[in-house]
Amino acid sequence: MPEGDTVFLAGRRLDDALAGKELTRGELRHPRLIGHDLAGRTVENVVSVGKHLFTRFDDGRSLHSHFRMDGSWHLYRPGRPWRGADHEIRAILAVEDRVAVGFRLHDLELLPTDEEDRFVGHLGPDLLGEGWDDAASDEVLRRLRADPDRELGTALLDQRVACGVGNLYKAEICFLLKVSPWTKVGDLSDRQTEDAVSWSRKLLLRNAWRPEQSTTGDLGEGAQHWVFERGGRNCRRCRDVVRVARQDDGTKDAEDRVAYWCPTCQPGPHPDVPRVRGGRRPQQQTGRRARY
Repeated sequence: MPEGDTVFLAGRRLDDALAGKELTRGELRHPRLIGHDLAGRTVENVVSVGKHLFTRFDDGRSLHSHFRMDGSWHLYRPGRPWRGADHEIRAILAVEDRVAVGFRLHDLELLPTDEEDRFVGHLGPDLLGEGWDDAASDEVLRRLRADPDRELGTALLDQRVACGVGNLYKAEICFLLKVSPWTKVGDLSDRQTEDAVSWSRKLLLRNAWRPEQSTTGDLGEGAQHWVFERGGRNCRRCRDVVRVARQDDGTKDAEDRVAYWCPTCQPGPHPDVPRVRGGRRPQQQTGRRARY
């Protein structure tokens, strides 16, 4: 599932392309929305809240979209070919100089703007939210510490704690904290829990305005991450072999939750997995950047 910075960047690009402009085409192909025509409506703005996008119109309605595992919005110049199968298109929003095409948007809903909380009201503070302040940070800390028996890796992914972190940043935050993803939240020091929140926001902000997602400071191919998707390869810090295993977070998507860690740099509880060089991670759909 895409990380929060992917959705944030998509929202900013859609906002730059559509905000303040009248739709010349507003076609919705989701089964629940067949027959709704948005042509003639003016786009007020496009905003992201965690991993949710809201495209707001001048008639007081919003189009809610969520990428889930494989959804994306593409932006094109009029007349340019679209990169995607026609049967996967769920929305087409066109203005005079841009066309936004939503592919594989499993969650698409048209609703009154003042009812957006139906989708995001249960979420924790948005790590990329404009209103982030010390109070938001303290609230995330409170929510994180509320269940001391929970594994840190699963807590970081819980959007009710803070929204924006996905599997990539879960792996990298645990590495930077020097703890196993299976470490109980209650076993962390106060400084470590504070750093978990700080790193969550810092890493998302670092990558929010660019397509690359680097946590090492290196944008070179294959050098952007400390442990994420490096199962079976040498740890960048100590040269031990990075391990990979599933981490059950108790949700319906548990089978897609994979943890990467270095047992030397990240002491703590973890599954017993073999030390295999060049090993491949369990197959999963990763939170790769959406295409625009």
